[in-house]
Amino acid sequence: MKNSSTLALARRSATLVQTERTMSDTPILEICIDSVASAIAAEQGGGARVELCQNLFEGGTTPSVGTVYRTLERVGIKVNAIIRPRGGDFLYSDDEFAVMQHDIVALKEMGINGVVIGLLNADGTIDTDRSRQLIELARPLEVTYHRAFDVTADPFRSLDDIIALGVERLLTSGQEPSVLEGVELIAELVRRAGDDIIIMPGAGITEKNLPRIMRETGAREYHLTGSAPVQSKMEYRNERCFMGKALYPPEFSLKVTDADKIRNYCSILSDVD
Repeated sequence: MKNSSTLALARRSATLVQTERTMSDTPILEICIDSVASAIAAEQGGGARVELCQNLFEGGTTPSVGTVYRTLERVGIKVNAIIRPRGGDFLYSDDEFAVMQHDIVALKEMGINGVVIGLLNADGTIDTDRSRQLIELARPLEVTYHRAFDVTADPFRSLDDIIALGVERLLTSGQEPSVLEGVELIAELVRRAGDDIIIMPGAGITEKNLPRIMRETGAREYHLTGSAPVQSKMEYRNERCFMGKALYPPEFSLKVTDADKIRNYCSILSDVD
């Protein structure tokens, strides 16, 4: 059971974003990016907010100070930064937790809009103690709880724990590889959350499946990349050599947010009843 103080905190935090939600009946797009170029394209396409990361191949890690600084110089939309010191699981050592604290302090001073966090205990529950410390450090910035939620043992207990933390939103794929596969759980999370927290579906959203996801979940914010391959401008290419491991990602093609794709997504948001 949530006590009155935690419920009050949750409702106060949710109220911080109600103004953004009520300014328009149109749902909001958050664009997941890993470069300044993608931030610019997200804004040009009509995205309301970006989640700035590095290493999207690993699900996103904390962006560099230089990337954050230049992004804030180049765009006027809201910039939230993920706070994740490495890929892999969400069970962090004391040193990793200290890194997260330092990153929040540094990025907060730079003027970002919010942070994106997620920490778990070994038993698959939300690490509420450490999460609360990061949230207190981040305030008054917005706080989003990321897809660490999707690998928790009990989604409804985890939802209650996250609401009690007082964060603005929860990013989730419904504990499945993609939103489309997790759509039933997401719809139930939206129903249970009510006005206590925003449930933001994200993972595998495309122009083709977005209308169905909107109808079946009733969510008001959506998280996607909207990227397209952009060929490298390198003239000389040694295509025998790879900097990455195992899967050998292409060295002479980049994934960059496509402004036209974002415009199409925004059009879909406006058109779907």
